[in-house]
Order: sequence, then C-alpha cells, then structure tokens
Amino acid sequence: MALKRITKELTDLDKDPPAQCSAGPVGDDLFHWQATIMGPPDSPYQGGVFFLTIHFPTDYPFKPPKVAFTTKIYHPNINSNGSICLDILRSQWSPALTISKVLLSICSLLCDPNPDDPLVPEIARMFKSDPHKYQSTAREWTKKYAM
Repeated sequence: MALKRITKELTDLDKDPPAQCSAGPVGDDLFHWQATIMGPPDSPYQGGVFFLTIHFPTDYPFKPPKVAFTTKIYHPNINSNGSICLDILRSQWSPALTISKVLLSICSLLCDPNPDDPLVPEIARMFKSDPHKYQSTAREWTKKYAM
C-alpha cells in the first residue's frame, strides 16, 4: 500500500512539481527521499537552496513522513537537528496530504514563521522583539549554509 502511494506521488511530482521545490528517492530506496526547497522570494531565505530528508513510514499515508532539514537554517520552528515544528507533520496529518503539499507548507512556514509554537524559543523571542535582527541573522545563515 505505502509503496504504491509513494510511487504515485513521485509520478505526480515529476508531472507537476510544486513551485520552488523538488523531491525524489535517494538511490533505489523509495522510502527515503531527498528534497530541495529554494528560499522563497521576499524572505530572509531568498537565494538559498535548502536540502531536506524525507523518510516514509511503512504505514504511509496513514502516518506522516519524517521530514527534516539537512541544511542549517535560522528559524523559530526548525531546530539545530533540522526537526520541523509543523502541525501537519504531527497531530494534523491526514492521508489526503501529499509530499507536494508538505513541501509547500514548509515553504509557507519559511515566509511566515509561527513564533507562538516555537521549536527554538530564543529565535522566536528575537522574531517578536527584534524582527530586524532576526531577518539579518536568518539572511547571514542562508548565505553561510545554503548558498
């Protein structure tokens, strides 16, 4: 079941890739993918290329995929291990969601961080109290790690 669904999503991604994103299997393992997200325009991540790993559970799509950044990024909802605090990857997961929709949601999170549900409270505090410093730090990290 999982393999059939993953194969269909791969075909759909090839036909109609989401804007600013790409994803596909690492080697022959359809349960392990690498994804790329281009830093969204008008965000401090603009110009950056961010890599992520995607691991599908054997009971996909009934359980969410594990998605993590492998590129360092300065963001209140993404920690130093690359873990992403995004409701659709946890409690709000639905089998109707696809990797394409997940990648678009992560792009959206890069444009609109959620400082009220942070994975990194210090960055969330800076985002709220000193947005200019947050933006410049995020831009610095993008230049340093994602270009």
